[in-house]
Amino acid sequence: MTHQWTCPFCNNHQVVTDANFQSSFRKFHIGKSTKGETGLAYTATRCVNPDCNEVALSAQYVRSRSTNNGWVPEQTIEAWQLRPGSSSKPQPDYIPAALREDYFEACAIRSASPKASATLARRCLQGMIRDFCGIAKGRLIDEIKELNKRLDDGSAPRGVEPETIEAIDAVRDIGNIGAHMEKDINLIIDVEPGEAQALIELIEMLFEEWYVARHKREQRLAAVKTIAAEKKAAIATGRAQIAKAVAATPDDEGDVIEG
Repeated sequence: MTHQWTCPFCNNHQVVTDANFQSSFRKFHIGKSTKGETGLAYTATRCVNPDCNEVALSAQYVRSRSTNNGWVPEQTIEAWQLRPGSSSKPQPDYIPAALREDYFEACAIRSASPKASATLARRCLQGMIRDFCGIAKGRLIDEIKELNKRLDDGSAPRGVEPETIEAIDAVRDIGNIGAHMEKDINLIIDVEPGEAQALIELIEMLFEEWYVARHKREQRLAAVKTIAAEKKAAIATGRAQIAKAVAATPDDEGDVIEG
């Protein structure tokens, strides 16, 4: 059996086969719990990228059911990412360290504290507006308004779209749940792990659409400039060689031929 997989250590896309993938399930024979008959399942995947070759491990506490072939997993009750300990993806060094740290930490605590993860995601997005868009006004809501204004007058950085700003504004609202307590302290609003993950995925998307896209564009432009400079230098060298050859050639126009 094969399937597509992206290594969480090196972000390399690859096809997983039986040669580098293993999964197993062990039924617990400890009696029926409040969750029913349960067991432990695990998966192990080795990255085939020779520069990585890491092993990703995950485990699941599952409800099991009996079949003619024995006990099999039926439904996941809890799941743990063992290696790596976070769902974060490797990010390039040209993204500011402060942004990468907030992103990595938001990923690391997504399941343990979704509310705190959402707060970190909010801070990371505010940092991106300040760094990538060059807008710093103290409050995120004011920075979003300024970014909308620049988008309308055409001065926003490349890659900023209206729907992007709407999504960032939504993150501001969700992140406020973790950052600020309600006036009525008995009113508890939770952030689910899946909701925190959606914010993390927005950060990953903007890393790609803003920072990575800009870096690739700069690299392509630099490559073209390098080629142009090399061709210009080659032309100058060729002309200099021709001029030198012409200067070294004797002038025969004044010679007299005797018969």
